[in-house]
Amino acid sequence: MRSTGGLFISFEGIDGAGKSTHIESLANVFRAQQQRVVTLTREPGGTPLAEQLRQMVLNDVMDPMTEALLVFAARRDHIQQVIRPALLRGEVVLCDRFTDASFAYQGAGRGFDWNVLATLETWVQGRAPNDSLVPMGQLLKPDLTIWFDLPPAIAAQRLLGTRVPDKFESQPVSFFEQVAGGYAQRLASDPSRFVRINADQSPELVWQDLSQAGRAIGLWI
Repeated sequence: MRSTGGLFISFEGIDGAGKSTHIESLANVFRAQQQRVVTLTREPGGTPLAEQLRQMVLNDVMDPMTEALLVFAARRDHIQQVIRPALLRGEVVLCDRFTDASFAYQGAGRGFDWNVLATLETWVQGRAPNDSLVPMGQLLKPDLTIWFDLPPAIAAQRLLGTRVPDKFESQPVSFFEQVAGGYAQRLASDPSRFVRINADQSPELVWQDLSQAGRAIGLWI
């Protein structure tokens, strides 16, 4: 946990993995058990500007570089306007996707250069002047990332007929296999930050695994 007392947790996974089902439940755990103030947010999005960019990213046709630039522009505003202030106030920030999604979707899924994504990550999440949140030479990252790992074919079945798909949700299973591989690569590069949850089970068992993982590292009861 940060010296400010703030806690930053991101929820990751391909569309249909069920992460959004559990983020509100975890927020209620922090509110009830630890009496913490919780900021519940999402990416792309979280601010009026970032939500406008989200609509463009999810629905408009564009090349991978334009897509990546818009996602990181939205992230910059989100960090400045929501995430950083909440952490400085000592709140718990629960974010439905963060930078790992950019590497998974734009990097692995779209085939965009990971080195460029890493540069954008440094620019957007680098240490601000007189920053009490981020040590010198490090980036603002989640304290914990919960990856809801689900086979893409199962995810596709779950999404079938649930809503009008955006341009990502309408991609073939092969795209989501690449995205899942991107998440696996991010986990391998920073294993201490990740908790992998088997999302191919009932919501009750997923929540049970999530609860046990949190208790094991002492973040919640």
